[in-house]
Amino acid sequence: MDKYLILNCDDFGQSRAANMAIMHLLEAGKVSSATIMPPAPAFAEAADWARRRPQLNIGLHLTLTSEFSGLRWKSLTGRPSLHDESGHMHRTVADFERYVLAKDVRAEIRAQFHAVRKAGLPVVHVDNHMGSLYGLATGRSFLPYVLLQCARRGMPFRIFRRIYPKDKFLASIPDAEKALAPVVALADTLGVGMPDYLLSHPYPIEEGETYDSFKRSIIAKLYDLPEGVSETYIHPAERDPQLEKLIPSWNKRVWEYKLMLDPDFDYALRDARVKLTDYTYVRDHMRRPRLRAAGTLLRLMLAAGRHDSGREAH
Repeated sequence: MDKYLILNCDDFGQSRAANMAIMHLLEAGKVSSATIMPPAPAFAEAADWARRRPQLNIGLHLTLTSEFSGLRWKSLTGRPSLHDESGHMHRTVADFERYVLAKDVRAEIRAQFHAVRKAGLPVVHVDNHMGSLYGLATGRSFLPYVLLQCARRGMPFRIFRRIYPKDKFLASIPDAEKALAPVVALADTLGVGMPDYLLSHPYPIEEGETYDSFKRSIIAKLYDLPEGVSETYIHPAERDPQLEKLIPSWNKRVWEYKLMLDPDFDYALRDARVKLTDYTYVRDHMRRPRLRAAGTLLRLMLAAGRHDSGREAH
């Protein structure tokens, strides 16, 4: 099998500095796609630019959290449970999962789909800011509702079929494979496409990390890419003295922008025989037969039911 990589720019619309970097990379063909944040302060600028370039691969970055104290935003719906005491979206995934009402989350997700449609954006895929909808902090997942919305619109979603053992973050989550299986089965049953793997890398600058060491680590991953379709994400941005003071590790975003323009990265893609692709490929080629997927989902549900019954008996 060939090695395909979706290289997605998250946080389109977060700030002008992010927008300028992402626009440049998309126009230069250095990345596969970008996902846009309807509640964020620079959404209108990003949407206006993207609307005039419908050939580019733009997705929806469902945004339910606002993590940086120096750059906050509110929900589109204004529902109280979606906000903290400051009136902005919750800063952490854990607080989001603890305090939100499910009906408010559903309303906000619908509002963000409506916002990109109203802006005239032909979005083709969906992902989620900070993984707030995955239930990673408390187990309170909103993925079934998100997958249903994607199915209704024929859009792929950023979930992944398998966990790549060399991805230290994802492989470290307890019972990750077990938790992933029913989500994948549900997505397949609903006809929602997904890549084979998701590859992550640390966002904060680690102790002793430099641009050169960061560059070497990312290029090494290209040579170690598994066969099939993988996605990784970056948060590129231009230098901005004000945001560098407000947002921790802003320089990592600048490094990611610089890396995409680095000739060594271009060479490594070619040398490792990695083909850049996007979510239109996932949409058109990576959905599983629904009947088979439904059988898998039913078996998982029955197995979970037997497990619960046995636990109650004891």
